[in-house]
Amino acid sequence: MPHINKQIDFDADVFVVHENKVLLRKHDKFKIWLAVGGHIELDEDPNQAAIREAKEEVGLDIQLVGDVKAYTDPLDGKDLVPPRFLNRHRISDTHEHVSLVFFARALSTKLFQGEKEISEEIRWFSQEELDDPKYGLTERIKYCSKVALEEVKN
Repeated sequence: MPHINKQIDFDADVFVVHENKVLLRKHDKFKIWLAVGGHIELDEDPNQAAIREAKEEVGLDIQLVGDVKAYTDPLDGKDLVPPRFLNRHRISDTHEHVSLVFFARALSTKLFQGEKEISEEIRWFSQEELDDPKYGLTERIKYCSKVALEEVKN
């Protein structure tokens, strides 16, 4: 998807956990393993974006995991699941992304390649596989994946 804003876009990244494994996808353009995710559209909140991206990119229905308080006062609006991490990173010399990093549990398990978002590879990683040098995972992806595995229990 093209960038929405000129200098900084916001995106939702989701570390999806199922049966003590975390889902990562090898980005077709950057050739690195990343969480499922993408731009937050102008007409959606970060939670909606995270759920949509999981469905579009890998075909999964997910439940975001996080501390949400239930309030009954209608003026309070709707509380959202907060991101577990925030990250700002450079995409190019003139553009950056701010990633809202969520954890989720898989509600469905059949993976498929999205039509719009193509991944070079999609796979579930065990805790041990995250440290296997053959995958070349970045330290940030390994760290977030391990925290997700620790905090999200299926």
